[in-house]
Amino acid sequence: MKITLTVNGEEQALDVEPRRILADVLREDCQLTGTHLGCEHGVCGACTVLVDGEAVRSCLMLAVQCDGSSVQTVEGLAGPDGEPSPLQRAFSTEHALQCGFCTPGFLMVAARAMEADPALGSHPERVDAIVGSNVCRCTGYEPIRRAILRAAQEQQEAAS
Repeated sequence: MKITLTVNGEEQALDVEPRRILADVLREDCQLTGTHLGCEHGVCGACTVLVDGEAVRSCLMLAVQCDGSSVQTVEGLAGPDGEPSPLQRAFSTEHALQCGFCTPGFLMVAARAMEADPALGSHPERVDAIVGSNVCRCTGYEPIRRAILRAAQEQQEAAS
């Protein structure tokens, strides 16, 4: 099937088999390998991307379901000059990654949450819920929690 996706702001005309998942199309056809496939059952969250602004597990979504949609991957978080986003910088500052496999998924759920909730930095319990939505086997979650909270607080301060 012929589909059109706007991926990280660029329109992509693709010819995909109806049974292919979005994660595979992003990785193989669009050459955006930041979206990782972990469990392939929608549990771990490593494959999380934003489709029309909503966080989705791209291992559970068929690419054809996204025809006409806007998709943002972890590669789309960086600025136009490739400069890391404040959220990405916070992950680095707080050492919120070890092997890095889960990091793109955490970045995407956090980016969506920060966009949806400008006061997120004042609500650590909301950050706990975000962190609990994905799986990490290396960091113990605390650095990830600190990174999201830091980025959300910085965003909140910049908006004031």
